Amino acid sequence: MTALKTCFSRFISISYLMLSISIFISVNTAQAATSYNIPPYLQKLLPHQLINYLAYSLAEKEWPWLKNHLIFEFITRNNIDMSEALYESPENYRSFNDFFTRPLKIGARCFPENSQLITSPVDGTISQIGQIANDRIIQAKRHDYSLTALLAGNSDLARRFSDGLFSTIYLSPADYHRVHMPVAGTLKQMIYVPGSLYSVNSKTTDSIQGLHALNERVISIFDTEYGEMAIIMIGAMVVGSMETAWAGQVKPWSRQVTWRFYDNISIYLKRGEEMGLFKLGSTVILLFANPDVNWLDNHHPGNKIKMGEALGELLN
Repeated sequence: MTALKTCFSRFISISYLMLSISIFISVNTAQAATSYNIPPYLQKLLPHQLINYLAYSLAEKEWPWLKNHLIFEFITRNNIDMSEALYESPENYRSFNDFFTRPLKIGARCFPENSQLITSPVDGTISQIGQIANDRIIQAKRHDYSLTALLAGNSDLARRFSDGLFSTIYLSPADYHRVHMPVAGTLKQMIYVPGSLYSVNSKTTDSIQGLHALNERVISIFDTEYGEMAIIMIGAMVVGSMETAWAGQVKPWSRQVTWRFYDNISIYLKRGEEMGLFKLGSTVILLFANPDVNWLDNHHPGNKIKMGEALGELLN
């Protein structure tokens, strides 16, 4: 019995250390006071799925001594404003993941009076923003990647977005992690794409070519009055799971590209309505196929943005 207790104690200690390190891995020094960045060359050697499994498992634990300590430390390190949260006290959350995906109070985010403006789907930092050109999307100053590869290798889907535009928004672990609709739309397809789980902070995106087309992701295609729109949720190091409002957790055991079509099911979401969430940090890429959609001039790489803030408009 003593040996069993010792083994269990060691497991808890190692797992706790792993989670404590993991939940801060993708924090960017420009966005939070503390950084636990892992160099890109080392990330290539790490067991991504195992790290994610351990981090997710522990972040779901409802042990008060564990989750309260992690939540308090996380709030302190990242200077999180809990006055925005629906529940302000860490004791109100069942687990670390319950805290991490905390909903906001009604009115915590403001939407523009002009109902025709396209709004940001998330809180975060704009990594890159612009036009899609020759099947290429800008990842960083020295890197771009294939639109077709991002869209699960589907050339027909890529062709439909080839003259459109993109916006890539990075969510640090300190940001609000629910994803909302930029405009009203009807869901047509959802595609799960298995892949790697590299960190998506600026240091990694500057170093690993085609990062967003390598990582695990969930692609949601909507029909909107602005034309076809894609919201792409990119997985990353220690992202335990991605969820959508209509399907719950999206991570098939087969680890194969999985297509779901919603032609016979009416799923309509209004602008600002929640469409998904991340458990631990990541990135959202927003695509519009219509070349007449335009991003507002005040948005540039490196700028912070809040969910609901005006991001774009339809020119005609």
